[in-house]
Amino acid sequence: MSEVKISAATRTEFGKGAARRIRREDKVPGVLYGHGSDPLHLTLPGHDLLMALRTPNVLIALDIDGKANELAIPKSVQRDPLKGFLEHVDLLLVKRGEQVNVDVYVHTEGELAPGAFLLEHVLNALPVEAEATHIPESVTVSIEGLAAGDSILAKDITLPKGTTLAVEEDTVVLQVLAAQAEEAAEGEEAAEDGAAEA
Repeated sequence: MSEVKISAATRTEFGKGAARRIRREDKVPGVLYGHGSDPLHLTLPGHDLLMALRTPNVLIALDIDGKANELAIPKSVQRDPLKGFLEHVDLLLVKRGEQVNVDVYVHTEGELAPGAFLLEHVLNALPVEAEATHIPESVTVSIEGLAAGDSILAKDITLPKGTTLAVEEDTVVLQVLAAQAEEAAEGEEAAEDGAAEA
């Protein structure tokens, strides 16, 4: 996984007004917490943080006030609903060698069997437990040849070494459905056409 170094500064001003001032300077207010320590309020560089968060479950090496180096993973990211810029971030303090619970994105490869089938992502992300410095960015699942009624369970997904499931093995992650909604709509249209002709 990627490890990104970001400089941060502690902050003592709180509230909406202080947060707006921070964001006007192209910075992001954040909180670092974990390991039973008091939450540490930070100001982080907006562009650097935005680039880092493009990598799922990125490991951030924080250089706080030029002295304290801490490792953290993003736990909650708030964005402006219209413009998409970062408004606030919660970071979880982690240690090398520590096991953490995270969600990893599920990517699919391959094609479904021929026919009118729909692939439903019951889980877009799979809860797993992994070592803090070796969190996988994603897992890949083959859907080649699957047809209606087929499903992929959590236990069917191959995980990287050192990563284990944090959900029940029989949890459905993906399932294939028959495209009944389209067929029903076509049937209704045919019935309406028949009624119009009568």
